[in-house]
Amino acid sequence: MGFSRRLLLWILSILGLLSIASGARLYSSSVSKQKLDVQKHLNRLNKPSTKSIQSPDGDIIDCVPMSSQPAFDHPYLKDHKIQMRPSFHPEGLFDDNKVAAAAAAESKVRANLIKQLWHANGKCPEGTIPIRRTKQEDVVRASSVKRYGKKKHRSIPKPKSAEPDLINQSGHQHAIAYVQGDRYYGAKATVNVWEPKIQQPNEFSLSQLWILGGSFGEDLNSIEAGWQVSPDLYGDNNTRLFTYWTSDAYQATGCYNLLCSGFIQINSEIAMGASISPVSGYRNSQYDISILIWKDPKEGHWWMQFGNDYVLGYWPSFLFSYLADSASMIEWGGEVVNTEADGQHTSTQMGSGRFPEEGFGKSSYFRNIQVVDDSNNLKAPKGLGTFTEQSNCYDVQTGSNGDWGHYFYYGGPGRNAKCQ
Repeated sequence: MGFSRRLLLWILSILGLLSIASGARLYSSSVSKQKLDVQKHLNRLNKPSTKSIQSPDGDIIDCVPMSSQPAFDHPYLKDHKIQMRPSFHPEGLFDDNKVAAAAAAESKVRANLIKQLWHANGKCPEGTIPIRRTKQEDVVRASSVKRYGKKKHRSIPKPKSAEPDLINQSGHQHAIAYVQGDRYYGAKATVNVWEPKIQQPNEFSLSQLWILGGSFGEDLNSIEAGWQVSPDLYGDNNTRLFTYWTSDAYQATGCYNLLCSGFIQINSEIAMGASISPVSGYRNSQYDISILIWKDPKEGHWWMQFGNDYVLGYWPSFLFSYLADSASMIEWGGEVVNTEADGQHTSTQMGSGRFPEEGFGKSSYFRNIQVVDDSNNLKAPKGLGTFTEQSNCYDVQTGSNGDWGHYFYYGGPGRNAKCQ
């Protein structure tokens, strides 16, 4: 080999090494920036606490002074005076205590006995609120720091009478009951709690109520609450209490729980995003929770109550456009993500994973569903409709009686012989 050729090879090898080194530096710089971004986000979310409680499921619950919670990072809330109680409470609550007592005696319902797992190891002092600490791995699992704690766009059920129909673009599937065509100022329901199986880590299963305003375009307003299993968001398969809000169809505003500024919590006993226990068992005891969301007719804020005793807090009215006035649709039911990761329909379960026709003790239910009217009264919904994309995968069936008022069973196993 001639000298000039050896020299050329030597130069090329040096250039190759320099290129590799440059790429390594760029990669290292990118990784360092990502770590820095994650840490900055953690510092914003995890506020200084007066006490921390280790939950049996591995969560850490921080007791954060009420005035230091994430809501007050919002520029419009800098001088906000916390409202410690709603001005008005809806009239005409279905007598859940009477129903629960009768049901417990007759059919193994255990209402109002559900606790959050962290309660086993302590409680937060008055004047603080419990916040589930966000860990580094929680943020890293998200597609980006910016999208952490946010739903994908348009992950909302749109009954056939709503326009435009964008459901099938999102990969989300639902089994819901709904009302529309009136002005609504809140909704209530009691739902039994399960631990559905999730096929893929980036899928979830939830059961919730939706308070909706605006069109189903990019100006959609939504307030949501219920229970969910979401390995991607929480890193496990536990069933957890959650809330969500958006004022622009999940694009830039809103988030789960307290993972952004918005919802103002006043309750020291219930932690958003924390595990709830026990859960219902197939042909065994049934455990359910009640959720009420309503608009304060004086201040205009949207309040949330958990069970009969826990007023959790409120979404300030300025967060919304359409919901600053009223809601135009209420929905109750289940939602799953269907990624079709292996080319087939997901086997992620909705609710109990059983179809509605199996009934009590086997299928999931919503009972005592009500809406709040313009006189701040809770009433039975009129013109209740149902909707599901694929009834062979997940279905819904409604009914009514004296004990449960308006109710429905819903859910299913996902992939089966008739659901491919």
